[in-house]
Amino acid sequence: MPANKARDIKAIDALAPLEGGAKQIGMRLRGLRGQRNLTILELAAKAGVSSGIISQIERGNSNPSMKTLQRLRAALGVNLWEFLERPEDEDPGLDPSFIRRGSQRPRIVVGETRLVKELLSPRNDENLRFMFVTLPPGGISEDVLIGTGQKGGYVVSGTVELTVDDQTARITEGDSFQFRSDTSHHIANRTDQDAKLLWIMSVLDTHL
Repeated sequence: MPANKARDIKAIDALAPLEGGAKQIGMRLRGLRGQRNLTILELAAKAGVSSGIISQIERGNSNPSMKTLQRLRAALGVNLWEFLERPEDEDPGLDPSFIRRGSQRPRIVVGETRLVKELLSPRNDENLRFMFVTLPPGGISEDVLIGTGQKGGYVVSGTVELTVDDQTARITEGDSFQFRSDTSHHIANRTDQDAKLLWIMSVLDTHL
């Protein structure tokens, strides 16, 4: 098999579970909306998003931004990550509530640059969230959640630019950081290699 074709097949295989994640979000959204006896138009009005966007998300045809998910979760009164939990992982008898298995990590692809977030926090995480964030080449965090608390992290591999307020720093494997989460911020990968970070948030809004 030609090398280019093999790389293409490998890339498609790597994206398959992430595309499935969009369908999973859609199924969860439809289920949560149904439990509350809301029509798409009613949810759209409560969340402040268009009915067309909700319809696309429910059909699995759209990877919603974090801001869109935040609006939807607020309208539904649920935790943000409930959109990503699989029903088979919710049985409390499977594991203690302080454990999350590697095979049970909710994953979401964010934005046009396909930034990937994998939740590591177990279900009893209280006011602490931590996750892996993977930025492909050219990737940037387009929709970040701003709120009361702290954010920090560690660069597992690669190099990124971290901007907090009006200051920008280039950080690489082994570097770490921390800042107030109510400060404007974003991360960007200006290199030609993937970058992976351990991202940690202490949040006072437990719906995040």
